[in-house]
Amino acid sequence: MKNKTIREWAVRILLLLVGLTIAHLGVTLFLQADLGSDPFNVLIQGLFRRIPWPAGLEMTHGRVHIGVSLLIILILLLVDRSYIRIGTVLCMALGGPIIDMFTLLLQKVIHRESPLPWRLFCLVLGCVILAFGMTMVIKSEAGTGPNDLVGVVISDKLHRKFGIVRILTDVCFAGAGFLLGGTLGVGTVICAALVGPVAQIFLPFSQRICERALGKLS
Repeated sequence: MKNKTIREWAVRILLLLVGLTIAHLGVTLFLQADLGSDPFNVLIQGLFRRIPWPAGLEMTHGRVHIGVSLLIILILLLVDRSYIRIGTVLCMALGGPIIDMFTLLLQKVIHRESPLPWRLFCLVLGCVILAFGMTMVIKSEAGTGPNDLVGVVISDKLHRKFGIVRILTDVCFAGAGFLLGGTLGVGTVICAALVGPVAQIFLPFSQRICERALGKLS
């Protein structure tokens, strides 16, 4: 029983890592398109661009992402540590480096000087890829990323509908990021309008993938 539990968790973590990598490929695509990002990464962009980081730190978007995610986890540990699972820590630790890795791979393929139609295509493609990766992370049931947990915890503690809380937290992320210098544009609107519905389409597909992977343990 113990071995089966360990094996099951190993598979769930692997599924989470696959989903996390896919999701951050999508994030990198619309970051590189520079037409506006998802609300949380608008905040990360703003912090990265505005704060006068010491030269010795060699900060990147990914490293700022890790720092903010770690701060969120520390706050959640004080509020209610039951929300923190191993997947939450993995999302915090690996999300930023994955973005940095894909940025290095894609920086010559898509960037702010690329033709607008190509940037728009990559933006939409990024949203679709993000939606699929996000559903893989969710269905792995190994944990949720720190930024997504913000809305979950507030919703639970205030007994408010998650949908409304998620919209408000996204508005706060995007607004703060924009004031700090993050790119708030058509991409942010497209992301907000597209990712949810596309994720809804992918959810049953991702559910089947995870069930089949876990079913092989039986």
